[in-house]
Amino acid sequence: MISGTCNCGGVAFTVEGPLPPASACHCGQCRKQSGHVWASAPVAETALAFTKDATLTWYDSSDIAKRGFCNRCGAFLFWKHRDEAQISVAMGALEAPTGTQLGRHIFVADKGDYYDIADDLPQRAQ
Repeated sequence: MISGTCNCGGVAFTVEGPLPPASACHCGQCRKQSGHVWASAPVAETALAFTKDATLTWYDSSDIAKRGFCNRCGAFLFWKHRDEAQISVAMGALEAPTGTQLGRHIFVADKGDYYDIADDLPQRAQ
């Protein structure tokens, strides 16, 4: 079991592991929401359990997805595609050890012009 929280503790959750390799998303929405690159791991909805969710708010960020965040501290915690039974969980919200590593970069066609991707992990344009 892996635990996670937002900054203020208003949202607390557990993930039944193990976690798959994480993705670093470079899309414009993730960069704006997180301030840079957003790293997450997809988990089955059934593997995610909330122990506190009073401050969890969902934002419809597009026609296909929504983003979950704490409405008190602003921490961006989750990304959910409307047609999938999984939720991407922010790696930064999880307590160590997570038992996983970064496995790929996605939406690199949209990455910021102020940095380079300097590792050898697979990169997807979208």
